[in-house]
Amino acid sequence: MKSATPNTRPDGERRKFLERAGAAAMLLSLAPGVRLVELVLARAEDQPVSAQMRWGLLVDATKCSEGCTDCVDACNDEHGLTGLGRPETDAQYIRKVGLRDKTTGKTHSLPVLCQHCETAPCVDVCPTGASFRRADGIVLVDKHICIGCRYCMMACPFKARSFIHEDLTDQVPESPRGKGTVEGCNFCVHRVDRDREPACVEACTEARHGALVFGDMGNANSALSQKLRELTNRQIRSDLGLNTGVRYHGI
Repeated sequence: MKSATPNTRPDGERRKFLERAGAAAMLLSLAPGVRLVELVLARAEDQPVSAQMRWGLLVDATKCSEGCTDCVDACNDEHGLTGLGRPETDAQYIRKVGLRDKTTGKTHSLPVLCQHCETAPCVDVCPTGASFRRADGIVLVDKHICIGCRYCMMACPFKARSFIHEDLTDQVPESPRGKGTVEGCNFCVHRVDRDREPACVEACTEARHGALVFGDMGNANSALSQKLRELTNRQIRSDLGLNTGVRYHGI
């Protein structure tokens, strides 16, 4: 019987070879268009969120121009939302609305989105648990268990949820959608979990408008908390006692 040929490859070289082989195998198993670096960046998504943090957004209506749609356009691009010319049924995670003070006649233009309520009506009425709130305050929809009953749409006082009527193509991998389910703003959770700002905030900042400030409301030293102390702000429909994660200045 022939003796087995000894492994003469040094341990260091053998380890590097196995690491390269493993990386190559992983790359082959990835979905088209997904790079290994994206998996590395996504490691934070495997970590549990903490109730010590609460994500929130401040909208400064004094810096929001009536004709500007930078935040809306960025959101549509980020999530692959395509308008079909149906204002009542097209998906909109964020929309611009106009307000007019009946007393002074002063007008405001501001974005309205899911308010990420602490006591979220959409979560309360959902029969399957598809609508839920993360410990860090972000309200989401689990498309796998959403049955499309649309109770959440009726319960939301901000009209911040949409129902998907049409077949979907060319979806964005990081923001999956599903025909027959309900959807809405999720603060671009896939970006937030990688220490990035929501697409709307990033676009507003890059355009030098400065109308949107995103951050941790639970951290007294965050830029958002400092702005909330600096500027008078209010909740939309504060009478409902929902403790919203989105606040507005200048309205």
